[in-house]
Amino acid sequence: MTTRILPAVGDPDAARSLITLLSQLPDSEPMRPVPDSAGLLDTLASLAQESVAGLPEVVVVHERIGPLPALELIREVALRFPAVGVVLVSADPTAGLYSAAMDAGARGLAGLPLSYDELAARVGTAGQWAAGMRRHLGAGDTGPGTPGGRVVTVAGAKGGVGTTLVAAHLALAAQSGPYERGAVLVDLDLLAGDVGSYFDVQFRRSVADLAGIPDITPQVLAEAVFAHETGLSMLIAPAEGERGEDVTDAAARHILQTVRARYDVVVVDCGSHMNSAVAAAVETADAALLVTTPDVISVRAVNRMVRMWDRLRVRKAQDTLTVVNRMGRGGAIQPQLIARITGTQVARSVVPAGYRDLQEAQDAGRVQDIDPKSPVRKALWALAAELGLVPPEAAPGGGRRRGRRG
Repeated sequence: MTTRILPAVGDPDAARSLITLLSQLPDSEPMRPVPDSAGLLDTLASLAQESVAGLPEVVVVHERIGPLPALELIREVALRFPAVGVVLVSADPTAGLYSAAMDAGARGLAGLPLSYDELAARVGTAGQWAAGMRRHLGAGDTGPGTPGGRVVTVAGAKGGVGTTLVAAHLALAAQSGPYERGAVLVDLDLLAGDVGSYFDVQFRRSVADLAGIPDITPQVLAEAVFAHETGLSMLIAPAEGERGEDVTDAAARHILQTVRARYDVVVVDCGSHMNSAVAAAVETADAALLVTTPDVISVRAVNRMVRMWDRLRVRKAQDTLTVVNRMGRGGAIQPQLIARITGTQVARSVVPAGYRDLQEAQDAGRVQDIDPKSPVRKALWALAAELGLVPPEAAPGGGRRRGRRG
C-alpha cells in the first residue's frame, strides 16, 4: 500500500529537503507541498470532497508553518480530518513539545535536521494509524462529510436561562433533517448535566467513560451512546459529577473528533460553567451559541462570558451567536440592544416565554413532546433552520424578530 504524504512547509529550501527525503521512503508518494496553514486546510478540504480515500494518509507539518501556529494547525487538521495522521517536525523535539503535539492530535514528532530512519518511523506509524482509522470509519463511505459532521455548542450565560432546552430541540430538529448519519446530543455540563433528566434517560454509560481511551472505535462509541426512541443519539453526563474531572480538554477534543466523524450533526450542551473541556468544545465548534434571557443580570453574564472567551482565545465575540430565550412582549431589553452591549451577533429567531407550554413536558422528562404548534417549539426549530441544521421549510414560522441582525 502506498502512503501519500502531504508536506506543509513554508520555506522553499526546507520543502525541497523534505521532499527529497520523503521520496526515498519505501511505498511513499510525496505530494506537492503547501506553503502555509490556509493552503493546507484548503487542500485537504478539496481532496475530501469526494471521499476520505482522496485524502493523504500523512501530513508533515514544519514547526515554522504560518500564519496559524503549528500546534493550532495540527489541532484543526485532527478535528476536521480525523482520518489523516499528522507528523510535526521541529528543531527542538523536547518531551514538553511531544506532549503538546500529542494533545493537539499529532501522531508523531521528528527532530530537525531530519534523519531517514526517524522520519521513516514517524511517517510509518502515522500512516498505519490513518489506515486503521479509515477502517473504523468505513473507508470512503462517509462521503462529503469526512472532514467531520457539524458541531454546534450551546452554552448558558448563567444558570437557569434554558441552555439544555435549546440544545435538546436543536438536536431533535437536526435528527429530523435529511442526514444519513443522524445527530447526537453531547452533555458536557459535566458536574450537573440535565440532558438525561429532560429525556428521562437512565443509562450506565456516560461521556466520562470515553475519557482516556486512545482509540475510540465505533464499537466503543456505540456502547457509550444512548439511542433514544426519537432516533436521537445521546452522550449523557456522568451521574457522579466528580467523574467529570476525567474529561480534560484533550479528552474533550478527542471525543468530539470521534463523534463528528460518525454523525452529521453534533450538538453540545456546555452548561453555564466554564472549564477546559467546554473551552475546547467552543473553540473547535462550527457554531457557538450563548443563551440568555432578556434581563440585565443575564446580559451582563453574556458580556462577561464573551470577554473571557476572548481573553482565553477560545472565541471572539463577533463569532458568537447569542440566543434570546423567554422573550416577553414589550420588554425593555430587546435583541438589538443585546447585540450592541455584547458585541455578538443575535439570532433572528427569539424564543418566547412559554412556561405553560414547557412545564408538563419537562416534568415528565419528555421535552420531545412539546406541542409542535406552541410558539416555543416553533421558535426553537426556526433557530435550527437559521443555523442550517434543517431546511427552512421544515421549521414553521414563529419567534422571528423584525429588523436586521445585530
